[in-house]
Amino acid sequence: MMKFPLMRNNILREDLDAIIRHLQQDDPILTNGPNCAAFEAEWSQWLGVKHSVFVNSGASANLLSMAVLRIHHPDGGEVIVPPLAWVSDVATVLQNGFTPVFADIDPRTLAMAPGEILSKITDRTRAVFLTHVQGFDGLTDELIAELERRNIPLIEDVCESHGATHNGVKLGSIGWMSNFSFYYAHHMSTIEGGMVCTNDSKVYQQLRMLRSHGMVRESTDPDLKAGYIAEHPDLNPDFIFAYPAHNVRNTEIGAIMGRSQLKRLDANVSRRTANLHRFLARIDSTRYQTDFLLEGSSNYAFNLILKQADDALVQRLMSTLRAAGIEFRRGSAGGGNQVRQPYLRGIVPKDHHLQFPKTDHVHFYGFYIGNFPDLRDSEVDEICDIVNAA
Repeated sequence: MMKFPLMRNNILREDLDAIIRHLQQDDPILTNGPNCAAFEAEWSQWLGVKHSVFVNSGASANLLSMAVLRIHHPDGGEVIVPPLAWVSDVATVLQNGFTPVFADIDPRTLAMAPGEILSKITDRTRAVFLTHVQGFDGLTDELIAELERRNIPLIEDVCESHGATHNGVKLGSIGWMSNFSFYYAHHMSTIEGGMVCTNDSKVYQQLRMLRSHGMVRESTDPDLKAGYIAEHPDLNPDFIFAYPAHNVRNTEIGAIMGRSQLKRLDANVSRRTANLHRFLARIDSTRYQTDFLLEGSSNYAFNLILKQADDALVQRLMSTLRAAGIEFRRGSAGGGNQVRQPYLRGIVPKDHHLQFPKTDHVHFYGFYIGNFPDLRDSEVDEICDIVNAA
């Protein structure tokens, strides 16, 4: 039993009670139903977007956003992606027939550096798939403006950064589409779950169909449905499949938990942010990075990145954390540099990972430690004392 796990008490009694009340009905709906629709509407209002589609994971949210991109670009092309991200940010690009093009990170945000992104744009670039890593804002005004000028869509992965903002506007409401995760360890949980968000009404209809086998009946646009029915008189209107799609629906149980957790998300974000500031003020700034860009952050975890490459300190630190019962992940988001992973062999050139030295530094000399709303100031201080003693 870890004294300081990556997450603690992210599902409360009040969340379970809401589910139990639903299950105690005589004939409760369990699959995607009214609570899912209500959660989507409440989430859209909280985020500040027109449309949201509730799915069974953040990875499925990634998958659907890339599937929509493929509908718009059936010839494929390139998608600029981060080397420091979860595997699904790259895998879903491949799964939908696009070529991933990597851009190294800005160590102050852990997201792709805007200059690196812009240097990778070609006439084959179909989108920038930017991950807001572990609560930091990965955008700049210059990047947003330049992508708009070049008519290149921005797709935001906000799976680790619920409630983070750019110029006071919530991340996930800025790009063409955005993805969120409600996995247990994230800012809020639906056990497993995710959301795809957009202000594009056409994309919203595509997302609804893609979520459920590509079925036209999942659309809420009567004109769209009527058009498919008229074009395919030989087909049963209930079983017209517009796309070779997926089944990534979530359940009423997940939606009920999400609706319950959403009520305290803002308060939890504030507490996590206060924890981060305390942590960064107390760790040894001569050995560990503390110059993160904190404006608008919604911290997911305590980032512990060595300022300099130091293999001896890394080994001492890991031994110290394990002995103290502090759970950690080495390499930060997704285990570090995705370009080193075996699934990319034959897709990227040999030794391509060496082109991303800032990501590689985090891969070998970066960690994260759990940060959660009920972490007390005294516990943050204790963690810092342990880290500083390594």
